[in-house]
Amino acid sequence: QVQLVESGGGLVQPGGSLRLSCTASRSIFGINAMGWFRQAPGKEREFVAAISWSGRSTYYADSMKGRFTISRDNAKNTMYLQMNSLKAEDTAVYYCAGRISDVLGITYNEYNYWGQGTQVTVSS
Repeated sequence: QVQLVESGGGLVQPGGSLRLSCTASRSIFGINAMGWFRQAPGKEREFVAAISWSGRSTYYADSMKGRFTISRDNAKNTMYLQMNSLKAEDTAVYYCAGRISDVLGITYNEYNYWGQGTQVTVSS
């Protein structure tokens, strides 16, 4: 069973940046498309971005376009989320996810593997 572990969360001021990482416990062979989701208190889990195995295909939620960048390094079994121009409404627990299909998924039930989440707090 592959385990996904997120890191890089923390407290940042509005307008600041953070880079989240998601590292697999072993080779991610068998995991193709990957994605990031987030969940704020009292809200449902929300799609953030997804990336194909090769990295050539990406997709973002509208509110993240132009501010967030998803990428991956398969040699390091790691996926990244670069977050710039952060806003208070970006405050949430961020989860990484992987799926067997290489089709980019935008709903949480399309993913087979999940991390435990990392807290991102945007506040002055």
